[in-house]
Parts: sequence; structure tokens; C-alpha cells
Amino acid sequence: MPSVFIKTYGCQMNERDSEAVAAQLVAKGYTLAETEAEADIILLNTCSVRDFAERKAVNKMRALIADSRRAGRGVRFGFLGCMAQSRGQELIDRLPDVDLVIGTQKFHRTAEHLADLLEGRRQKVVAVEAEPHSEAAIREHLLAGNGQPAVSAYVSIMQGCNQYCTFCIVPYTRGEERSRSIADIVAECQELAQRGVKEVTLLGQIVTSYGKREIPRQHGHSPFVQLLEAVQQVEGLERIRFTAPHPKGYGDDLVEAYGRLSKLVESAHLPVQSGSNRVLKLMHRGYTRERFVELTAKLRKVKPAIGLTTDFIVGFPGETEADFEETLSLVREVEFDQAFIFKYSERRDTPAAVMPNPVPVEVREERMQRLLAQVNEVAGRRYARLVGQRVEILVEGPSKRNPARLTGRTRCNKIVVFEGSPRHVGQVMDLRIVRAGSFTLYGDPAIVNLE
Repeated sequence: MPSVFIKTYGCQMNERDSEAVAAQLVAKGYTLAETEAEADIILLNTCSVRDFAERKAVNKMRALIADSRRAGRGVRFGFLGCMAQSRGQELIDRLPDVDLVIGTQKFHRTAEHLADLLEGRRQKVVAVEAEPHSEAAIREHLLAGNGQPAVSAYVSIMQGCNQYCTFCIVPYTRGEERSRSIADIVAECQELAQRGVKEVTLLGQIVTSYGKREIPRQHGHSPFVQLLEAVQQVEGLERIRFTAPHPKGYGDDLVEAYGRLSKLVESAHLPVQSGSNRVLKLMHRGYTRERFVELTAKLRKVKPAIGLTTDFIVGFPGETEADFEETLSLVREVEFDQAFIFKYSERRDTPAAVMPNPVPVEVREERMQRLLAQVNEVAGRRYARLVGQRVEILVEGPSKRNPARLTGRTRCNKIVVFEGSPRHVGQVMDLRIVRAGSFTLYGDPAIVNLE
């Protein structure tokens, strides 16, 4: 059978989709190539959130095609995911050597479409149609490279988004919200736990919207909180995470769940996007700065050590210097542990793309650097406060930067690097923090007696 190389751009949803496609192909007898140069089939799983991500994927495909021609190799090429969904046939028109375009509701059809190509039944495949129940089709998982189950795993609980923020293309590439059943999700989590997984991260475009159409509230609890309660009961699981929520989806029942559900870790990613109420309204975010600050205060009241991270977009159309200053002041007020900062990127067919008063590119860049400096300053102080404290980590495996050391994550989602033994992988253990770097903590092995 042919070998396949899958390269992924974008978010955790894309990572999860790629893993499921890889697992499906392996089950059909394909092998996974370690490099692009060794592969018979190369698939790029794409992102459309920013123009840069699309250009990067297209340029990468052009380079791969050129390399294949120079080497005289008959490689098959395909685009998967969000850009594939939004561009469709256009990608093959631009790059005739591309054989396959698979949209966001057709990932589970990848193997059969590849078979059609390889066996000559079709010359090209463009599959971007909506498909009912596709939200439940991404459930296969791969084992880690060492033959052992991964310590943590992503579990997709829903597809699509109904929020329609004015800057975002996701509702158009992922479709409307569609949720899996609680029983189906719990069954997947049980299978993972039986394979040795200790931590699951529940994934959705907006996980806090889970089940709103399909599942009624019970005892004042939203469908998402009901799901958390059900996953809490899975034997063998140690931790539950989720991403990405929407701030307006944090009801009091979800805030209260942090104090009630022992496996729900003290970590919350709350994409605020801006500190200016005027800009938030232009973005169609559905909350105010004051509501957001109130939410973070509630979470810290329930879990004082909770790790809070966020997303920001700088240079949104019409954003003034005063608006941007409100974003800087929000960072100081809330004191985020980390933030992911993006320069506004025009997306075709979105309302923001035609809004007046676009911010010059050079101003977007300058504001991004100023915000990054502010976030780093605040986060650096928060990380430094952990020095000398004892923390619980789930050991994930070798550190990417130094494979001789191990790495794990605290419950509040901070990376800790330490010297340990391979037998500790998968264990929940305590370490004392002796040093803080840039978004990395370092533990002292002597204190935890790793011998």
C-alpha cells in the first residue's frame, strides 16, 4: 500500500482531524511516511482563519509539486480542511497537479476517495458537500510513535459555529453547529482510557454551545456541563480540559463546575479579542469588557490558581489608538497567564472585510508588538510567583527541546520541564518549581525523589 504524509496547519480541531484521517488510512493498510520526500501521497490539512495561513499552504503545495517533478516521482497531492472547503475546485484550477480536495464534512471519506484515484475510477476529486452526521465521524485515534497509547488525546464533540463574528470565516468553512450525543462522546473517552489515556481535551469551535439544539437543560445545567459530568465518571481518566469556549457561554453552572468536578482542571481559555466595548460590538462578540472581567473574577473566586489564557486581534477595522489602549489596560487588569495575538486579516465574504477605516498594516504590526510586550510582562510575573511552589503535573513524555528531560503540564496548563525516568510518563506527580522561563517552568528532581 502507498505511504502518506499529512501536514497540518491551524488549530487543535485540525490536528484532531488529521489524526483521525491518519488512523483511518492506517486501518486500510497505508503506511505513514516520516518525511514528505518518502511519501507517495501528500495531504495538507489547511486553515482559513488568516490569509497568511492560506498563502502558506498554497506556497507549500507549489514547492512540493516542484520537488516531485524534479525527482521524477508520481506523487498524489491533496488539500484537506477549511481552505479546501472554502476554495473547492478553485484549488485544482490554480494547481492542476492537485488530485484531491476534501472539505470539513468529508474527512472520513478520504480513504475511499484516495482509492478512487489510485484505482483509476476518477481523475480528480472535489468533495466539499455538507454531510449529515459527519460530526460523529471523527473518532479514530493513533497510538504514539513508541507503540504506547498517548498520555492525552483530543476528542471532537461538535462541528460548526453559529456565532458569526464579523471577522471570522469559520461558520462558512465548518458549517452550522452540530453536536454528537453524550453517550457517543463518553464511549470514545472510555475507549481512550482503556488504552492508557489519562487526559482528554474536548474540542469544538465553541464548546460551550455544545448540544444547545439537541439536549435540554437538566437541573439548571447546560448540555455542556452535563457532558462534563458524564466524562467525569469515566474510570481511568485523570483530567478533563476543553477548548475553545466563548465568554458568553460561561454560565454560572459552568463556573460552579470548576469547584465541583475534580477532573476538570483549573484552566480556561477565554478568547476576548479586544478590550474595547466599541470594537467588541463591531466584532459581534456578544459581551462587554465589564462582563468579561466579571467572568474572570468569578472563575478566580472558585479556583484562585486557575490559569487564564486568551486571544487578541489587533488592528480590527476602525480600531483607534484609544481602543487599543483599552486592550492594553485589560491585560493589566485581568493578568492573563498567556495570550495568542493576531494581526487582523481580511477574510473574503465576511462583514469586517468591507468595514470602513481599515488600520494600516504597519500600525497593526506595531500594536501587535506593544501588546505582546505587555502580555509577556504580566505573564512573566505570574510565572515567577510559582517558583518555590509544589505543583501537580501529568508527565507527557520527552521535552521537545531537550529529549533527555521530561515534560508535563500543571492542572492550570503550564509546561514543566524536569529530569526524570521514562517510567514516569503517564503518571500524575508532584514537583517543586525552582525556576521560571518564558512560558516554561522547571522542576527540581531532587525534591520529588525520582530515583
